[in-house]
Amino acid sequence: MNRDSTGVPTLCRSCFAAAASASGRCPDCGSPRLARHPELLDLAIAHVDCDAFYAAIEKRDDPSLVDRPVIVGGGRRGVVSTACYVARTYGVRSAMPMFKALELCPDATVIRPDMAKYVRVARLVRTLMETLTPAVEPLSIDEAFLDLRGTETLHKASPAETLMRLQRRIESEIGITVSVGLSHNKFLAKIASDLDKPRGFSVLGRAETRSFLAACPVSIIWGVGAAMQRRLAADGIRTVGHLQALDAATLARRYGTMGLRLARLSQGEDARPVTPESQARSISSETTFETDLGRREDLVPILRHLAEKVAARMKAKQLAGYTVVLKLKTTDFRQRTRQQRLPAATNLADVIYRAGVLLLGPELDGTRFRLIGIGVTELGPPGGEFALDLGDPQSAKRMRAEQAMDDLRSRFGEDALKLGITFRPDRTGPRRQA
Repeated sequence: MNRDSTGVPTLCRSCFAAAASASGRCPDCGSPRLARHPELLDLAIAHVDCDAFYAAIEKRDDPSLVDRPVIVGGGRRGVVSTACYVARTYGVRSAMPMFKALELCPDATVIRPDMAKYVRVARLVRTLMETLTPAVEPLSIDEAFLDLRGTETLHKASPAETLMRLQRRIESEIGITVSVGLSHNKFLAKIASDLDKPRGFSVLGRAETRSFLAACPVSIIWGVGAAMQRRLAADGIRTVGHLQALDAATLARRYGTMGLRLARLSQGEDARPVTPESQARSISSETTFETDLGRREDLVPILRHLAEKVAARMKAKQLAGYTVVLKLKTTDFRQRTRQQRLPAATNLADVIYRAGVLLLGPELDGTRFRLIGIGVTELGPPGGEFALDLGDPQSAKRMRAEQAMDDLRSRFGEDALKLGITFRPDRTGPRRQA
């Protein structure tokens, strides 16, 4: 058994040996990277999150950037896709307008997103995950839940040790790092993966769940953004402990269905299973803003970025879809969902983006939003034709350009083509289809 002298399970994250040592270092290899927790060998639900994924890939491919602040994102009118950890020390964050990011960190190296390259790397990471368990549920291109229950015999190791070995394989074989959160459900595993980034391995056990959450701000609960935090604060609720002191009925009366969700998660209760992506019926991407937004010039570049992420995932999985869905959430947490069915299945970023802008237009009535997302449903294998904007004579040209760029990258690698920006949103938006 991998236990230290006090009986607490302990593993060295460098050599995977039991690490019974009063010095705080592994007695076998001398590493200080120890994982020690009473439930270390009993937990099997994990959240694996790539560290500053896009920026990490760019630093891997250009070692001169290793110690520099790097921002991956669009032009000055665009948004930050990823900021490396150096840039984050200046206050740069994902989804931040690029002009603001450069005000905070003017010496940053800015790199345009290269989604085809990122998808290829994500596929390699996913493949390594799937060698551990078929129960892999991606949340986005760079993170996933894993359920390793019942894998001990197969891997001849506890889930904790298996995950540590996965971390090392990703770092040595792919050249990027990941952080792991290990717990007894998905909600807590995701929280744990953020506790010690980068290269982290954090554990949240059953016995400590309630006490750990009690001291956390309510913002640690997914979906509790700035507007909901203000609403809760007005009622004297600032920590999860404050939520724990209220029963579900009280929270439901005050906050509706969101109140029931707050009641469950504040107690650390999450019964959702890890669901493999093969069961997914749609592919989507969304982002929650630091500051509520309502202007077209702020929302459209973000929508373009999300459409590119969705298209990249669809192409990687050789899928296309007929229906584009726009998701908006207002500052009072009311959700708006709008959709448009295309004349033919698509996985083109330009088609998805233009349909999204068309759906967004009527919603720009002065309302401010805390979240925007776009997705595609009715998925299946891509056919020979793709949806075109019949009112736009440039639509076919853009389609051919996007397909040509994908072909060049797949045949000759990323260096075959470098772009300033894929398609810059115009001022008037896409024309309505005839």
